[in-house]
Amino acid sequence: MTRKTAIGMFIESVGINFRSSFYSGIDEKKIKLMVYTFCGLCAGIAGLVASSNIRTSDSNNIGLTTELDAILAVVIGGTSMAGGRFSLLASMVGALVMQAITQSMYAIGVPAFALQAIKAWWSSLSSSYIRNSFRSLVRKISAPKKEAQP
Repeated sequence: MTRKTAIGMFIESVGINFRSSFYSGIDEKKIKLMVYTFCGLCAGIAGLVASSNIRTSDSNNIGLTTELDAILAVVIGGTSMAGGRFSLLASMVGALVMQAITQSMYAIGVPAFALQAIKAWWSSLSSSYIRNSFRSLVRKISAPKKEAQP
């Protein structure tokens, strides 16, 4: 959707390089304000849904570990932590993978505090795999060994 509409292209352009967007005539401050306003609206709706689900409003514990899940879903989707290109569809697939990991860990009886450590380990592993240097090291290690010819 971001590549099919004009506002989506503006958002992607400002997200990739706001200076070049400014020099090309896009008012990056208005785009950022609009995006942050929309994110705030979505966060408000998510807060209402989450508090209605547990029928209380405990601001200390509601959504306590959700930020790690969101970051990990985007990283699993292939978006670089340094910024640049992204894919909403890949991030949604990352969110589904993240939810499948969480549910399967709960099903086998992993405690919640250990699950956070596993997610943090997975996040650092997958974000380092995105780097080309780490990827080439993994390929070198996992390449089949050639046997010496007599």
